[in-house]
Amino acid sequence: MASSFSNLSCAILTSFIVLVISLNVQCSLGCYTAIFGFGDSITDTGNHVLLSPPDNPPHMGLPPYGETFFHRPTGRCCDGRLVIDFMAEYFGLPLVPPYIRVVEEEKSGAINYIEGVNYAVVGAAALDIAFYEKRGIHPFTNFSLRYQLGWFNDMLPSLCKKSSNYCNEFVKRSLVVLGPFGGNDYTHSFLSGAGIDEVNTFVPLVVNAIASATKELLKIGVGTIVVPGLLPSGCTSAYLTNFGSSNKEDYDPETGCLIWVNRLSEYHNQLLEMQLNQIRELHPHATIIFADFYNAAMPLFRSPQTYGFSSGGLRACCGGGGAYNYNSSAECGEAGSTGCDDPSIYLNWDGYHLTEAANRWISKGLLEGPYTIPHINTLCASSLVSY
Repeated sequence: MASSFSNLSCAILTSFIVLVISLNVQCSLGCYTAIFGFGDSITDTGNHVLLSPPDNPPHMGLPPYGETFFHRPTGRCCDGRLVIDFMAEYFGLPLVPPYIRVVEEEKSGAINYIEGVNYAVVGAAALDIAFYEKRGIHPFTNFSLRYQLGWFNDMLPSLCKKSSNYCNEFVKRSLVVLGPFGGNDYTHSFLSGAGIDEVNTFVPLVVNAIASATKELLKIGVGTIVVPGLLPSGCTSAYLTNFGSSNKEDYDPETGCLIWVNRLSEYHNQLLEMQLNQIRELHPHATIIFADFYNAAMPLFRSPQTYGFSSGGLRACCGGGGAYNYNSSAECGEAGSTGCDDPSIYLNWDGYHLTEAANRWISKGLLEGPYTIPHINTLCASSLVSY
């Protein structure tokens, strides 16, 4: 009799433990209904390649892009996954498909339920092309932040097929990753001959554009918005090559990065944080998260060996040669460029972008560490992915 009671107790306890574990998993999976991404090449999962002629893809549509994780080019400017991919995995959602593919699948009837759309496009700026053309600056593309928001608004009716109540709840429980934006606004200005003093005057305008987009998404009903700051652009192989200096004082002695470029990123991030703080005060019921890409990345550049980047922090894995293995005439994937044997020991992938290994560390810092304000892991805990 005692044995039977003991067995029954064990069975009840086991069932309770299984139920608790099941509930925890369901909670993790239920953090967000979908992820929507906006931004540039740091976030684009394929739109730029899909918008290009199939018989003449841009270099990020060619090998060795994608070799580490996907084993083929996907349009990501990386050997594997981006930060937005790690975010999706962390919250138990599918990798976020590019908008152009989703539209094609919707037309063919191949898609029934949307769990995310990525509107980001390589080269996208925060400000529209007309602003730069008036100043003799030549942006890479016209798919600016405003253009991407237009895509999102155009798609809202298809997201809301069931009912307005369903739509409101769906949008409220979605996670929006708004950026990063600003990198192309500044980079293409420099490449067009603008000086640092002129570009500094663009920063408040760029940040205002990001803030306006944040407010617009909140007005639509989005409940959680992650707004990334800029990475330390002065540590990229491309900037170090294009804007190299004979003056040693232009370089950070600890990292080898260009000080003046990183100060621009810091200025942008400071203004962006201030704007987001103001928006939070006006929208206390929404969750607005600043993702500090800059400070999540800097430990990697300060001590690359500590994080497994035995090749150092500044030389690109894939490129066309030179001190930093970057050559704008032989971009990664193009004739004249070569890839490294092991991207996991490199921080920089192709000159402007980071490797999957670097993105993994940055994602860990954002999702599990101190580099989101407020901390995203206290808002919606998830233990789905082991980093």
